[in-house]
Amino acid sequence: MEINGEGASPHSINSIKFKVPEKQPYRTWYHFQPPQNWMNDPNAPMYYKGVYHFFYQHNPYAPTFGEKMVWAHSVSYDLINWIHLNHAIEPSDSYDINSCWSGSATILPGEEEQPVILYTGIDNNKYQVQNMAMPKDLSDPFLREWVKHPQNPAMTPPSGVEVNNFRDPSTAWQGKDGKWRVVIGAQNGDEGKTILYQSEDFVNWRVELNPFFATDNTGVCECPDFFPVSINSTNGVDASVQSQSVRHVLKISYLRRHQDYYFLGKYVYDEGNFVPDVKFTGTSSDLRLDYGKFYASKSFFDHAKNRRILWGWVNECDTRQNDIEKGWAGLQCIPRQVWLDESGKQLMQWPIEEIEKLRDKQISILGEKLVGGSIIEVSGITASQADVEVLFELPELENVEWLDESEVDPHLLCSEEYATRSGTIGPFGLLALASEDQTEHTAVFFRIYRASNRYICFMCSDQSRLTAQLLRVLGRKGEFVLPVEFIPRCL
Repeated sequence: MEINGEGASPHSINSIKFKVPEKQPYRTWYHFQPPQNWMNDPNAPMYYKGVYHFFYQHNPYAPTFGEKMVWAHSVSYDLINWIHLNHAIEPSDSYDINSCWSGSATILPGEEEQPVILYTGIDNNKYQVQNMAMPKDLSDPFLREWVKHPQNPAMTPPSGVEVNNFRDPSTAWQGKDGKWRVVIGAQNGDEGKTILYQSEDFVNWRVELNPFFATDNTGVCECPDFFPVSINSTNGVDASVQSQSVRHVLKISYLRRHQDYYFLGKYVYDEGNFVPDVKFTGTSSDLRLDYGKFYASKSFFDHAKNRRILWGWVNECDTRQNDIEKGWAGLQCIPRQVWLDESGKQLMQWPIEEIEKLRDKQISILGEKLVGGSIIEVSGITASQADVEVLFELPELENVEWLDESEVDPHLLCSEEYATRSGTIGPFGLLALASEDQTEHTAVFFRIYRASNRYICFMCSDQSRLTAQLLRVLGRKGEFVLPVEFIPRCL
């Protein structure tokens, strides 16, 4: 596949020739991936004039993280089929000469709406600063070219923030006073925090003295994402909505844990901060967006379908040498719609409806009865990738095991130790990539418990018996773990 920038010099970084190996046994087809080389954080997803835009952190020179990261750019009409374009933002000036790191997009209102990107640049002193870029030609539906603002950098590390831990500006929102606001991830010692900036014109920014949000002993807060969710609807809302009908979500990517956590709470507009319902504890009680390989997530409001869509980087488990041999690294999760649960205590998420376009041959089994220790083979599946819908009907729940939520760690109940340990109901589920003798497989299993006034369903996966089987399937040496994405919906 060749992708060449229109009018670009043959020596320009915008003129790239991607040579994809003929055999790609490792690549997925359900997930977004660049044609070649390294990808990590999703950046600035947005919907503009009928086109979905997706930017991402990319090293165009190698399948490893690089010293000169760029913003790659792809567009789609359905979030499934993508057109890869030339890079949108590249290191070029003193304020981003050492890399163009993550950021977000905000669409400014007006006679003609205008997208603006805020991104982190690594400047000539290796400091992290925030910069702006705008489309060169709004009449171009793909927004192929972006120009950097002449007043860059727009924001520099303030007092009380480490100069090398000040990054990842969020999507901005407009307050009732007309001012724009944005939060940026930061660190000072062991304290992780997000810093609030305000602007009347989206050009000149003023920092708030007090942190918007802070946590002790966590290190830097990366990739903050701040947005409202409707209390009474599964529909998404624009980032600037502030009313009694919404609650607010603050998502933080904690680098030390390499996991995405989120907080539900109250946005205190007058004081310029966010007050979570529950403080961060560092335990299993903290809310997470995903319990697998999932990091640096970014959401956007899709006003075409009134939904909030979430992207996240799946950083895999294979080695650096594996990445070099196969010529690429990193993929994005399947885009997910997110909304507030009826309880108001957690977010719900589900793959976007467009993903069904990728379905082809359908294989079904119905009415099978599972008894303890039994295994039923689903025959006829020849593809290495399958979209599975499964419904288990449980005839009785009276004898379900009791679970004390305050004393039990769900991670332990989903661990390798418990994958084959029998309970009153469970484990039951699926064995994927299984060998004929079942010694090698990936178990996707469920456990049912009863708490004080409700039933609890755990969906777990155990990949500890996967590697050897996969190596035989792929016919090569080295260690590689297939990225598998499981999204539970337990009713």
